[in-house]
Amino acid sequence: MRAIRIRFLFASVIAVSSGIAIAFWKTGAITFSYGILTLAGVVCLHISVDLLNDYWDYKRGIDKITKRTKFSGGTGVITDNVLNPRAVYGVGILFLVLGTLIGTFFVVVRGTTIAIILVFAVFSIYFYSTSIVNAGLSELFVAIKGSMIVLGSYYVQTGLISPAAVFVGVIIGILSASVLFVNSFPDYEADRYGKRRTLVILLGQQNAVKAVPLFLISPYIFILVGIFFGYTRIISLMSFASIPFLIKAIDNLNKYNKITGTFVPIMAATVMFARITGLLLTVSFLL
Repeated sequence: MRAIRIRFLFASVIAVSSGIAIAFWKTGAITFSYGILTLAGVVCLHISVDLLNDYWDYKRGIDKITKRTKFSGGTGVITDNVLNPRAVYGVGILFLVLGTLIGTFFVVVRGTTIAIILVFAVFSIYFYSTSIVNAGLSELFVAIKGSMIVLGSYYVQTGLISPAAVFVGVIIGILSASVLFVNSFPDYEADRYGKRRTLVILLGQQNAVKAVPLFLISPYIFILVGIFFGYTRIISLMSFASIPFLIKAIDNLNKYNKITGTFVPIMAATVMFARITGLLLTVSFLL
């Protein structure tokens, strides 16, 4: 349970649920068995990318020097000798295969669109912790991943591509990328040592701090714009209930002192902001 980072799987649960909720909103019906199977496949792929990330961070020496917290620095299952590297890598591949098999079923049922999403998912998951992170594309990958989970979950239900599913997918993707962005601040030195190029490293810490509020506020802007185009609903404004966590994250970030302070409250507030916003946005399509 520690190795698969159970608390972070909720992001994938929200993304799948969002796609299914939009399908219910637009069509008035869903196939429950397809929804459960979609969730199982996506969770398997999410577990895979986390396990493979732990393995490669260990191999590159990143986890040996990073300071681990509840939200950053990896799980430590390898460095603490809880699991051996080969076991973590092997189970990561196993979950990748399981997710691929479930995805293949939907390729047979729904066709080419799901095949494209599945191929993107498999290759990007396997190469995420090496090539994608090295190229400075990790936050972009996570945003695209979130978007494609929403779209794929909707497509599995309906066999259609909806502008609303694409639009809401962008919102969910940004929320996930925001969490990754903020959680990478404490790993700045370790990531540089391991030659990873996170957005914090690309922008520099000072510029990255200035960019965080833009990341966190943008989902609200998308929700408001979506109302006018019919991609979200008036009742979707209920997702603004996460504003206190937005304010807390930004306020703590502005007060943060890297010498005497801890980044944990900022990461905790960001995670709560993203989860509450995504969850309430999903619920708004069902009401």
